[in-house]
Amino acid sequence: MIRLKNEKQIAGIRESCQALRAMFDEMVPLVKPGVETAEIDRWVRNWIARAGGKPAFFGYGPRESPFPGAICISINDEVIHGIPSKRRIAGGDLVSLDCGIDLGGFISDKSVTVEVGEVSADAHALNQTARECLYRGIGAAKCGDRLLQIARAVHAHAVSRGYGVVKQFCGHGVGLAVHEDPQVPNHPHGPNPRMAGGMVIAIEPMINMGTGDVEILDDNWTVVTADGRLSSHWEHTIAIFPDHTEILTE
Repeated sequence: MIRLKNEKQIAGIRESCQALRAMFDEMVPLVKPGVETAEIDRWVRNWIARAGGKPAFFGYGPRESPFPGAICISINDEVIHGIPSKRRIAGGDLVSLDCGIDLGGFISDKSVTVEVGEVSADAHALNQTARECLYRGIGAAKCGDRLLQIARAVHAHAVSRGYGVVKQFCGHGVGLAVHEDPQVPNHPHGPNPRMAGGMVIAIEPMINMGTGDVEILDDNWTVVTADGRLSSHWEHTIAIFPDHTEILTE
């Protein structure tokens, strides 16, 4: 069931989203050649603790294999859910940072893909298109319209540039839990409810240089492109109101 949020709940979610935005502002400059992804994870844990929150992703998932990090850090052909480790970031990498904060029970979610140093022209074009897909999707999120308008906007823009769209994973409702209904796909498929005032969703295009097909590694979390080519992932949490749509994490 889609949970519409009341004014008090949206205020709490907005506060969580504003904290997450502030954290990203400080975190993105730390993504440099030579930095271990585990260092960024430790920094994130400390930042969230100082803000009075909890990492929304830490321990999330099945009991037998919960996510072990506070942030997902996915590099190059890693699409989403990369586990922080001793891996060092290199110049020319595309590094996706995906994180959420639980602030007093209110959940935020955001992702950006950082170009480290000078990346290839192809990598830059992919990353720019993925970001454009996010904002095309947000522009299509309007009260009273159908949810799959978001998917059509994202998919059409990516395909027009010759890129693959990941279908196996998608955006989602958010705010009172990490993942809620509705699912928010990046291609026009599945349930197509009307968007309503009080709906809070995370729109997150995952756009690949080649095929949209993906695989999951043996760690049960890291999703990679099936053809080994680059991927870019961008995400905002938004709130839909009767007369406007607000980007909460911007």
